[in-house]
Amino acid sequence: MKAREHTLSMIRWWKDAGVSRADLAVRRCDGAMLWHRDVLLDDLPLPWARAENTRHGEVFIRPARGYPWPLVFLDDVAEEIAVRIARKYDAVVVKTSEEGGCHVWLSCSCSLDEWSRHQAQRWLAPRAGADIASTSGEHLGRLAGFKNWKREGAWVNVIQASHRRRRWVPRTNEEVPLPGVEPMPESTDNPSSHPADTSPSGVEWGWVCGMLEAGLPPRHAYYRLVERARRRRGRDAERYARKTVGKALARARPIGLGM
Repeated sequence: MKAREHTLSMIRWWKDAGVSRADLAVRRCDGAMLWHRDVLLDDLPLPWARAENTRHGEVFIRPARGYPWPLVFLDDVAEEIAVRIARKYDAVVVKTSEEGGCHVWLSCSCSLDEWSRHQAQRWLAPRAGADIASTSGEHLGRLAGFKNWKREGAWVNVIQASHRRRRWVPRTNEEVPLPGVEPMPESTDNPSSHPADTSPSGVEWGWVCGMLEAGLPPRHAYYRLVERARRRRGRDAERYARKTVGKALARARPIGLGM
């Protein structure tokens, strides 16, 4: 597909999922954020966004704030896991770069307000190995068909846009099956005595375990963790990644992705 077709594919999928309005944003090189808020999908100023993108502006989108939408967002999901989600549920998977993870927009069986989307994303993120920092309920994702200048101008492309008429069902006060993968094994300890670790290391631990349990090669998990932790840990990133992946391998339970 050409770049424009990737953009239209993503927008068409959003329409089918029940989204009618969006916030479109561009972050310029100087950090300035330019917004077109609460715009009908058919009226998005895409020529303007393309012009900004050619000047190295980063192009982002989200369902318009202030409305309930039947959609949740997962950021930085390993491609193999993202594709598996889309094989089981209605989802659009957007690959943001060759070495980076994917954005997943997951269709839900009911509309969720911003707080409910936040809760759903917080539950799903560690189980899908997604970035827990991107679970605000109103987080921006990249719009397909534009260049990712953070990744040296890599194209942002739709790699799956499934229409299986099977939507994820959010529930409360009970375990919800993870889209596309099996639930992580429960600890034999009292779970209430082990609250979720939301520190950077705790989030990365869950992220690595999720990749290994999904059947990704340990080498893949290692290099992705090095890249993710480099800014925070500097020269210690490689030792930290080796140790984390080694510990995760000792407790990983492959779930059979058919790889």
